[in-house]
Amino acid sequence: MVLRYLTAGESHGRALTVIVEGLPAGMPVLASDIESEMARRRLGYGRGPRQRFEQDVITLVGGVRHGRTLGSPISIEIQNSEWFRSDKWHAEMSPEPGATESPLTQPRPGHADLTGMQKYGFSDARDVLERASARETAARVAAGALAKLLLSHLGVSVFSHVIQIGAVRATGATVPRPEDLPAIDASEVRCFHTDTEAQMIAHIEDAARDGDSLGGIVEVLAYGVPIGLGSYVHWDRKIDALLAQSVMSIQAVKGVEIGDGFQVAGVRGSLAHDAISWDETGKTYRRETMKAGGTEGGMTTGEPLVVRAAMKPLATLNRPTLKTVDTITKQETVSFKERTDVTAVPAMGVVAETMVALVLATEAQRKFGGDSLAEFVRNARAFSDNLAL
Repeated sequence: MVLRYLTAGESHGRALTVIVEGLPAGMPVLASDIESEMARRRLGYGRGPRQRFEQDVITLVGGVRHGRTLGSPISIEIQNSEWFRSDKWHAEMSPEPGATESPLTQPRPGHADLTGMQKYGFSDARDVLERASARETAARVAAGALAKLLLSHLGVSVFSHVIQIGAVRATGATVPRPEDLPAIDASEVRCFHTDTEAQMIAHIEDAARDGDSLGGIVEVLAYGVPIGLGSYVHWDRKIDALLAQSVMSIQAVKGVEIGDGFQVAGVRGSLAHDAISWDETGKTYRRETMKAGGTEGGMTTGEPLVVRAAMKPLATLNRPTLKTVDTITKQETVSFKERTDVTAVPAMGVVAETMVALVLATEAQRKFGGDSLAEFVRNARAFSDNLAL
């Protein structure tokens, strides 16, 4: 069975939920494992005030008994503490028949508002934005926490760091390793290269003073990935394609790169590929560089996986200046304002980790199978011990 998951819920609704199917039985799981990942999603300089009081209270509804998975679908609820604190959202997001007293009719350029209203025939942008909101990624991170737990039993570590915010890009050449994650998360902008951190913070503060927003780029790294996840046989099972689709699905992400994908497009073939060598000590093949990002021919090579995601500046500004049209009067105006961040790039990195982990866990389950965790690990070990060549 392969891993599947489905999220439900709205940004200001009572709760988000996620159902994860396909995890083997016998895997240790605690609510605190998920809560710690959720807390990492709230990190980052430039976040809005909502992140200070959203606590992401987790309830394991089903699929886990006495701290271990049962092999059945796992259901997780994430309470929206703002909904419980404010009667406003009880009325605004009530599932009972009724109508809002304050419809949103000035759609934001760059957001799902206008096209969603046209697609579904809505007259109020809130019918769109509540689901299109990046708040939905909280449910994905909960699912990804389970994927990371499964991968950890294969020795796989997945984490991220910020390499660019706005026009400020980290220049350090050192690639972080899993043991560097605490230092990355301790950074206010989740940047591994500390000499760039102050520049990023100053850049965010400049944008905040102008009521503007910033995008950026994160890099996701996965170490210990088994050889052969994905496929060269079928177009829709190529690992690069699965990773690109999954990461691109994150709200506001507009570009995905595997390894040095865009850079190698501008050099000759003699400089674009990772030379292969034999490691006599480890009795294994090695790539001497990371240009391909740990994939070749739609499969993982066993080298560190490298995925980069580019996030556009957020479409909601603290000082609305984006020109739009009121959908009722058809008159020119500026877009409405919801609570927003100056930048959410550090948090997006945690979500990107989630999406990469979910892809890797899905493909690991597809390749190694197993109804129990012990069987899954045993199958993976047998494959590794009997690699051809």
